Amino acid sequence: MGGVRRAALLTAGLALAGSTLGLVRDLAIAVVFGAGPDVDAFLVAQGLMNLVLGLITGALAKAAVPVMARAVDAGRPAAGMASVRAALGLACLVLAVGAGAVWVGAGGVVALLAPGFDAPTAALAVELSRIVLIATVLITATNLLAGAGQALGRFGPSALQSVGFNLVMIAAAAVAGPVFGATALAWGFVLGSAVRLVLQLIPLRAARLPAWPTLRLRDEGLREMLRLVPALVVGSALSSVNTLVDRAVASTLGPGSVAAVNFAGRLSSTIDLLLVATLLAALYPRLAAAVTPARRAELRDLTARGVAVLAVVMVPIAAGMALAATPLVRLVYGYGAFDDTAVALTASAAGVFAVGIPVLAVREVAARTCYALGDGTVPVVSAAVGVAVNVVLDLVLAPVFGVAGIAAATVVSVAVATGVTLAGLHRRHRAVPPLGRLGGGLALAAAAGVGTGWAARLLVGSPADGPLGAALVCSAVGVGVLAGYLPVLRLTCPEQFRLLRSLPSDLRRRR
Repeated sequence: MGGVRRAALLTAGLALAGSTLGLVRDLAIAVVFGAGPDVDAFLVAQGLMNLVLGLITGALAKAAVPVMARAVDAGRPAAGMASVRAALGLACLVLAVGAGAVWVGAGGVVALLAPGFDAPTAALAVELSRIVLIATVLITATNLLAGAGQALGRFGPSALQSVGFNLVMIAAAAVAGPVFGATALAWGFVLGSAVRLVLQLIPLRAARLPAWPTLRLRDEGLREMLRLVPALVVGSALSSVNTLVDRAVASTLGPGSVAAVNFAGRLSSTIDLLLVATLLAALYPRLAAAVTPARRAELRDLTARGVAVLAVVMVPIAAGMALAATPLVRLVYGYGAFDDTAVALTASAAGVFAVGIPVLAVREVAARTCYALGDGTVPVVSAAVGVAVNVVLDLVLAPVFGVAGIAAATVVSVAVATGVTLAGLHRRHRAVPPLGRLGGGLALAAAAGVGTGWAARLLVGSPADGPLGAALVCSAVGVGVLAGYLPVLRLTCPEQFRLLRSLPSDLRRRR
């Protein structure tokens, strides 16, 4: 058990390091390029690459994990690796066709994904798209081989891949970006993807397992993977549609809008990911162990605890980010080429994105509970509903409210998808605890926190521009939010308040 705990802590630590470096990567890109057409073009090029990957390869990589894991458990890792190599060979064939077609038709695809780009930005997006398509093979191989390494009990290399990738991207943006422009970002993406792949070869080399692709299309393990692919393709496609639609709509709002939505979304998602990864590191295994009908009460209790802990932590963070969006964006990104216009544009989206942070965290708990129960239907249905809501609201809100409208569409779609997930979890498994009292108490505490946070914002006024002034405003708002939030939370949700007070000691014991 101690080895498992150490491995889990190592994986969580590397994941947190990778997420932090991802934020540094975004900062490097912001400083060199600002929120302008070069970043817009690069982000659309990434979206085009994801479109190719979404054909089959991402789903195939997910389907390979259980096949390899069972082979390892049976003492036949070489047989499992043979199936993984066959899957890699098939994926390379699919990518050769898909990437080749997209390379030839890159101009038309970019016009579809970014209809608002002017001619120079569209031409740059086409050029960058053809470069990043090289990474499709590297990313697919990385995903397949990372799954094989995890089945062998080696989790470090798969968790380390984001660290290596982000270090390369930081160097590409900061060192090569000023000289070669956005092309440096595209080639940095390819080189970073190669570094990720090399890291996954370490556990396979230690186990003396070859990793070259083969064309053994009659392999039984490969056939098993292919039976799982259709359902997984749906989930993979849905996860990419929202981003593609957001960027397509943002491209019609003027230069820098795609970049602003990306930077704002990354700020919220990084904070969410850091805290979710930390606070729920010990919850997922316990959920999986409590899925039997006889332990359904325990499952509901674990779900309630996960929702409560995340909600009470995320609500004041969301309130503080929403109230201090402009100084926060200035503090994180406002350097170099990221001028006042870029700060204002990004902050208008960041303040709205922040509202959705607690809802996204609750959805994560609910979705993980579904997966622990072996139910993939509810998350897929909720994702499909969320995509439909997001697409409609993007088209309605963006022309009126700009990038803030795109952010609002995302927040509403996440809220609707969360409601669908909780409803499905309750209807199919009776695994949702009563949340009405918690929701009401948190709403009152949040309102109090917003009131005192806003008062603190007014009290501090408008200090001098720059990092110190932005940090002062963010600190004042944060203290103000907590000053109103915590006393009301103690009165309305005493049990959750005790959970919040015990959280630091729980985390220390977990170390």
